[in-house]
Parts: sequence; C-alpha cells; structure tokens
Amino acid sequence: MIDNMPKVKVGIVAVSRDCFPESLSVNRRKALVEAYTKKYGAEDIYECPICIVESEIHMVQALEDIKKAGCNALCVYLGNFGPEISETLLAKHFEGPKMFCAAAEETQGDLIQGRGDAYCGMLNASYNLQLRNVKAYIPEYPVGDAEDCADMIHDFLPIARAVEGLSNLKIISFGPRPTNFLACNAPIKQLYNLGVEIEENSELDLFEAFNKHAGDERIPAVVKEMEEELGAGNKKPEILEKLAQYELTLKDWVEAHRGYRKYVTLTGKCWPAFQTQFGFVPCYVNSRLTAQGIPVSCEVDIYGTLSEFIGTVVSQDTVTLLDINNSVPKDMYKESIEGKYNYTLKDTFMGFHCGNTASSKLSFCEMKNQMIMARSLPVEVTNGTLEGDIVPGDITFYRLQSTADNKLRGYIAHGEVLPVATKSFGSIGVFAIPEMGRFYRHVLIEGGYPHHGAVAFGHYGKALFEVFKYIGVPVEEIGYNQPAGVRYPTENPWG
Repeated sequence: MIDNMPKVKVGIVAVSRDCFPESLSVNRRKALVEAYTKKYGAEDIYECPICIVESEIHMVQALEDIKKAGCNALCVYLGNFGPEISETLLAKHFEGPKMFCAAAEETQGDLIQGRGDAYCGMLNASYNLQLRNVKAYIPEYPVGDAEDCADMIHDFLPIARAVEGLSNLKIISFGPRPTNFLACNAPIKQLYNLGVEIEENSELDLFEAFNKHAGDERIPAVVKEMEEELGAGNKKPEILEKLAQYELTLKDWVEAHRGYRKYVTLTGKCWPAFQTQFGFVPCYVNSRLTAQGIPVSCEVDIYGTLSEFIGTVVSQDTVTLLDINNSVPKDMYKESIEGKYNYTLKDTFMGFHCGNTASSKLSFCEMKNQMIMARSLPVEVTNGTLEGDIVPGDITFYRLQSTADNKLRGYIAHGEVLPVATKSFGSIGVFAIPEMGRFYRHVLIEGGYPHHGAVAFGHYGKALFEVFKYIGVPVEEIGYNQPAGVRYPTENPWG
C-alpha cells in the first residue's frame, strides 16, 4: 500500500468544574484510558497527564501538551460537570477533529461526594460549542462508564481519519468531462469549503508525461506484478507494458504534484480520445491504484473520487466507484433471487463500471477490452479493463456531492451484493438495497445525483453519516433508504 491513509492519535483531556472534586475527573480519566487500552490497545490514544482542565490557563497547557505528543484528534472528557468556557475553548483552538463524551455515575453507594453531574455538563458544553461555532462529534448517547466511553472514542477514529484526511487532501484531475456527459459536473467551491485542494490538468499534460515514461526501467517489474495479479485472467498480455508505463506516470505525477498536501486522489478522462491516443483504456490501472491506497475515479468525476477517499479512510479498505446501471431482469430475479433472499425486484439493480474495481473485490477477473467502446473503435485500442463479478457480501452505497447551485449533500444506503451470476460484462454485481425503488426515485432522482456511486465493502453508514454531518452537510440533505411506511417528502401519499 502507498502511504496515503490518514492516521489519528486522539489526545484524551479530562476537564473538571472547580466546585467539583478534581479527583472525580482524574480517576475517571485513568479508568477510561485503562479500559480503552485493554480492549483496543494504546496506539491510537494519548492520555494528557499535565492537568485537569479547570481554567483557561489549564486549557493552554493541555493544548500544548497534546500537540507536543503528536495528537491530531481530541477527546474532551467530562469527568464531572466540566467548565463550559475552558473546555469549549480547548476544542476551538485545537486544529483537528474533536469529540466530547461524559462520565456516567458509577454506583448508588456514592452519589454525594462521588456524584459528577456530567450528564448535565454535556448540555452546557454542547450549547457553548454552538455559541462558538465549533464543530465536534458528539456520540448518539455521549454519557457512559469507562468501557462505554472507550467504545465511543473507538467509534470516533474513522470519523477523525476522514476529517483529518479531507483537510490535507489534494484531488488531481486530468481533462474536462467527456462531451455530452454533464452528469458528473459539479462546482468545486465546496471542495475549498471542505479544505480540499484541487489541481486540474489537461489530457495533453498527461499524454506528454506518459510519453516521457516510454522505456522506463521500472516497467518490467510492474508488468510482472500485473501478470501475477491477473494469473489465468491475463487475456491481453500485449497491453501490459503500456499499462505499466501509465501506472508509473500517474504515481510519479502524484509525488511531483502533491505539494504540501499529505494525501492525493486522482480522476481522469478515459474517453473518447484517450483510447486512440494512448492506445488502451485506463480501467485496470485505476483499479490497481485504488487498491494501493490512491482512489481513482473515471470520467473526471471529482466528487466521485472525493467520495472514494472518504470511504477508503473510514473502512480502511479498498472501495470502488460504479454506475447505478441497470435493472435486474425479471427472469433472473425469479430464478436466482425470489424466495431465496428477502428482496423485491425493485430492491435490486446492477452496479457496473467498465473495469475499475480492484481484483481483490472481484470473485474472478479477466483482462479484456471495453466492449462498449469497441463498438465504434478498433478493438486493439480498447484493451485494459478488468472484468468480473463483484464479491458477494455487505456493502454501503454512498456519495458526497455538490449540487448545481453549490450546496453540499450526500446519501448513504446499506445493502449487499448477492451471490448471483450477472451474466454480463465489466466490473459488475447484482446489488440489493431494502426499499431501493423508493430510494432511487425520491433520493437519487429527486436529489439530482449523478449515476456514479461509491461502494464500501461492509456496513459503514453510521460513521459516514457522522462524517457528513461533521463536514457541514445539513442533516436534511443526507438521504438514506427509508424503511417501508416512512414517507419521503416528495413521495405521493396515495402511491
């Protein structure tokens, strides 16, 4: 894997109201750290020992300590009621993702000197965060014992990785979108609002760099990697040298152009002139880079690669980007799905792209040519797709998008890839999402989303929802597949 994945270290800072026993916060912090370490290890956290924050001076001391310790995420832990000014100033001045959680009372036998009232303190903390316009993650139920709060901090890690990653991300694009392909067009202003940089280049810039890599001494080693990965699926061996040349071109471009940014994603124009000039299609290389930790979207889908990056850092696994492509035929549904899985025909669809899904996420794979492009171009310039059925299992279908009027919105849906043969071509799978038909109509269509959706392999909706909220997507603009009986605002009440 290329080092393109954010890592977070959470500084745990306990706070105390000066009219409450400081020992409550000290002992509860120690118990929290002990519980976390026992269950998850100590690698992701740091216990701030300098002080219990009771004042603004303590806040400064704690802030300096966790920065010195290399913390890039913060947990403000209310061991008791807490000082609403100092604790929220700490969050304000900490540059990075932050969360708040609070200690529950421990025993009925110690509710006089041992009562901390952090249940109450969380209300004041949240109110002061809003007064100061400070974003912070607050768990669904933010009050708990040491073990509960340890779990809350662990749940915060993927959220923190995503927020940290976005603030240090550069998206590199090549070429404008293909003509007659407005679907992935979106204003880039929201990227800047998120703290994301973008570098837009011409296809000609990329073509020049590619040609300069002809004969690169590293090409044979990359070809060997590809041969080992493809195995018996290596149906187009004659194209591997060019694909290796292209992969090295992109990797070198990333290193030369990342600038001051830690993380990079790519998006490129893959048709109509790409094939005739480069002599291949880039799908397989896109899949390899995504598997190596640099997500790549096709068709210059800038918010597509942004979505892929978020899913990658949340799941810490390879993701893919697919067209929400075609319906499942009735005869396939009746033969392979009906009575075997609890889905209606309208709950199912096929997710497809030409060949950009990593081999590790395919049940089988073969290097082929792009059939759709080959209908109008010589077959030999359309080689380079990685085709196969997507592995069955749980998935999260999601996307972060800027609308035409520059508003940030997103959607998230849990579902699965069914173990059903697609009998088709490309990187493709039979997907099932509960109430997909209604979600398709009243979120995807009504929300003006493009046909590209990101796919994470597993159920990550909880973390993605919190990421979207944290980065500023209004809650009402986060669509999801509502269960039967819960009507969408645009849904006809008479069906």
